[in-house]
Amino acid sequence: MSIVKLYDFPILGYERGSLVVLDKPSGVPFEIKRVYYLFGTTGGVSRGFHAHKKLHQIAFCISGRCRMVVDDGINKEDFMMDSPSIGIDLPPMLWHEMHDFSADCVLLVLASDEYSESDYIRNYEAFLDGTSK
Repeated sequence: MSIVKLYDFPILGYERGSLVVLDKPSGVPFEIKRVYYLFGTTGGVSRGFHAHKKLHQIAFCISGRCRMVVDDGINKEDFMMDSPSIGIDLPPMLWHEMHDFSADCVLLVLASDEYSESDYIRNYEAFLDGTSK
């Protein structure tokens, strides 16, 4: 059993191009309060290396590919993200890292709240201490 949920959002239209709708009626389990994306990541650079105390996110690789590693404090899983319609659920208290970005990678993230530095857990040992409580 996986420690995360993968969302497979329907791809609409085909003749003139494709469209993926990302909203609560289509399956996003929270009100979207922030949207951001990563692109132009320097080769060999990894990102993430944190968890959130309360923030819930869903990440999509809408162009290119990258590898997402998730860790709940007990289990680790590795996913290759390479489909613009597949979102990986990043609930609170899930450590996540992104690696192996392709040059054309665009990683889009939907977030349940606005940015707050105080919500981040950036130290892995502190994360492990928090998951054992």
